[in-house]
Amino acid sequence: MLATHLDVFNIVQAKFLAAEVVKSINLNVSIVDGPQNNSNRILALVEYNNSFALFVLVSSRTQPVSFSDLSIETVVPVDQSFACETEPVAGQNHVILVIKYKQNRYEYNIEVGKESCNFAAELIRSKEVVSTSKPNFTWLEKYFGTMNQSNRNSDPISDQSEFVLVRDGMTQGQTAINRESMLRYQLKLRDSEFTQKQEFTIFVGTWNVNGQPCSASLRSWLSYDENPPDVYAIGFQEIDLSKEAFIFNDTPREAEWQKLVMDGLHPNAKYRLVALARLVGMQLAVMINNQHYQHVRNVSFDTVGTGLLGKMGNKGGVAVRLELHNTSLCFVNCHLAAHVEEYERRNQDYKDINARINFRRNPPAIKDHDQVYWLGDLNYRITDLSNTQVKVLLQRNETNALLKVDQLNQQRERGNVLLDYLEGDITFQPTYKFDLFTDVYDTSEKARPPAWTDRILWRGRGIHQLYYRSHMDLKVSDHKPVSALFKSEISVVDPTKYRKVHEDLLKKMDKHENEFLPQVTVDQTEVTFDLVKFREPQCRDIIIANTGVVPAEFEFIKKLDESFYCKDWLRIVPFSGSINPGEKCDVRLEVNLETDLDTLDDILVLHLKGGKDMFIIVNGTCQKSCFTQSLSSLVRIQVPILHLSDEEWNLARNNISPIYYSVPRELWLLVDYLYRHGLKTRDLFESCALHEELIHIRDWLDCGSQEPIPGTPQAIAESLLLFLSYTKDPVIPFELQDVCIAAANNFENCRQLILQKVNDIHRTVFLYVCMFLQELLRYSNDNGYDAKTLASLFGDILLRDQIRNSKPQASRGKANFVYNFLMNDLSSSLLPK
Repeated sequence: MLATHLDVFNIVQAKFLAAEVVKSINLNVSIVDGPQNNSNRILALVEYNNSFALFVLVSSRTQPVSFSDLSIETVVPVDQSFACETEPVAGQNHVILVIKYKQNRYEYNIEVGKESCNFAAELIRSKEVVSTSKPNFTWLEKYFGTMNQSNRNSDPISDQSEFVLVRDGMTQGQTAINRESMLRYQLKLRDSEFTQKQEFTIFVGTWNVNGQPCSASLRSWLSYDENPPDVYAIGFQEIDLSKEAFIFNDTPREAEWQKLVMDGLHPNAKYRLVALARLVGMQLAVMINNQHYQHVRNVSFDTVGTGLLGKMGNKGGVAVRLELHNTSLCFVNCHLAAHVEEYERRNQDYKDINARINFRRNPPAIKDHDQVYWLGDLNYRITDLSNTQVKVLLQRNETNALLKVDQLNQQRERGNVLLDYLEGDITFQPTYKFDLFTDVYDTSEKARPPAWTDRILWRGRGIHQLYYRSHMDLKVSDHKPVSALFKSEISVVDPTKYRKVHEDLLKKMDKHENEFLPQVTVDQTEVTFDLVKFREPQCRDIIIANTGVVPAEFEFIKKLDESFYCKDWLRIVPFSGSINPGEKCDVRLEVNLETDLDTLDDILVLHLKGGKDMFIIVNGTCQKSCFTQSLSSLVRIQVPILHLSDEEWNLARNNISPIYYSVPRELWLLVDYLYRHGLKTRDLFESCALHEELIHIRDWLDCGSQEPIPGTPQAIAESLLLFLSYTKDPVIPFELQDVCIAAANNFENCRQLILQKVNDIHRTVFLYVCMFLQELLRYSNDNGYDAKTLASLFGDILLRDQIRNSKPQASRGKANFVYNFLMNDLSSSLLPK
């Protein structure tokens, strides 16, 4: 066999059970009179217990790389009713292979050559074997359920089959499958019998309001069209730019803007709020016409912050999902990273939102909904053109020339972002940046070039965009609102027809209640990760394929005496789901190391509802980092942590080595840099560094270098926050936090707690950080910080919770405690009395 042929042969064999032996295959097969470029079929002759069958497989790739790329199109038993012959094609290097079985006839083009000759010889030999025996073909019945839907009506095993499942011949004593799962699957296969498509109008709007209050009516934006829409999805960004909102995720503007929205909806219809989701300044409201409200179900929302520390909500996304009649809808409002040059960070923000949004319903992920509408201030700019050049092209109405250098269009063309989404033609002027209360583009000293930062895209079937426009009359912000009106096909259930199909399925299922078990295969049961480093995620994919004839509902379940189904360094997406027969599910395992571990070891339990459990081993080796060590260990090492021998490190982390420094060397390096380069940096702790920048800084600290510390002041500042957030123990011990919060109203009480209750190393680190923040406040006119903001930001870090919170929600009690040390002289607190 040629190498390619052998590879495919092994993949085809993996599609079948071990006792079902693939005898021969024929590649590059096409249907006679089929569409062009349909030569992705494979003929496979399979033998089991002296019975043979011909399988026609369809590959989703030109050359399959896994058995999950193959689906079964046709199964033909080789018995007395089986016949085959070839017909030559004049002037061609292929022949037509004709397969006859009872009343069925199949014709395929196959190339003439050694491969086809070998295949034909095996086929003839199999026919000779069965001519002298009575083969049993019950082993084929499980594959009939996995065949492509178009071929199930011509089942060669049972011409009288009324049901997708084959009736006879299964072994006795198998456990009953979950009726509900099977019923859902069968209903999905027959949904065309009881549903019809109805067109609903969906109005999607987005507006970055730049922190401005608004008292004007929004009706010119939200009621722009003559007829009222059925559904509204309205997204805002920057409804509140205050430090209070950024730190505490709390703002009165939420209610103010939502009232304006409800007042601005179309006057010719009544609407009800379905869901309202907000993260700091991002807000998303979904409303529906009252007459449709009863058909809405399974509403859920989630938020993802992608700002500082990967969680602060000044950037990120909010999403709402719902089911309208029989169609699942998802709306995502986002605010991605700013600045012209930061398109890679915007790409990463988009990927983080997609990966981390979890509705905790089925489906849990954005991508699995029937229809998705993505809106917001995506912040992509126009590249390589000056402000003047952009304005000249706009004056000439040369919009297409500008759209060619639009970053979002460029990144989509390169496959980096929103690849499978569609966007309507942009015929309106750029919506950013305007002088406030005008239609004049930026005349400030920065003179930012106009850009289409505010966008609306969609994905899914049956979505038709009617309009895509901006609304220039609303002038309170430096952005203009954008809206899109869609005519979307929603699947609506006919109750009478549904009951008829439902009852019919229940009757047929009663006959087969105990016949089938769910069956899946996993392409690997041991997953090994490369060397795992602090906050440098790695991913591995496993494939769960349904090789049975019934839907397989899977879920990763917790083991005995454990509270969760996987270790906290592992994330599984999706952790549960349902796989239809013949289909597969790609499951991603992602490790992210945020604690001090030498190795990663876990055993995952993959549970099949109504079936057996399977076990998947996950392992890997970890690299130590200064970010996850105790303060008492770090003050005992004089060199970068990766330069230590095992013996030296064991002495340090067991507190046997002498103390060399009053604060960890790494903490001093970060703070010293900020003393020299960051005190006057505007919004020092609010900008989110690129992941690669943080990795370089981590490696510089862990490995050491003669080069200066890499990164911008903002990246060093975020690294400082990371360092203080992930040390093995918090700066203020867990057991003292409640006492500290209770004492927060009196500085002397706070000072005495630090002097008497906190050990020397942690006390020195706490005071060192507070003194640095005091120095930062001396330059508040330059950096824009006040004591309350810094206390709020550092309070949750210096007094961090035992259970890490992924949502941005600061504690006022902790902030008040730290505030005392920023507003008072600390010289008397340096040494205990």
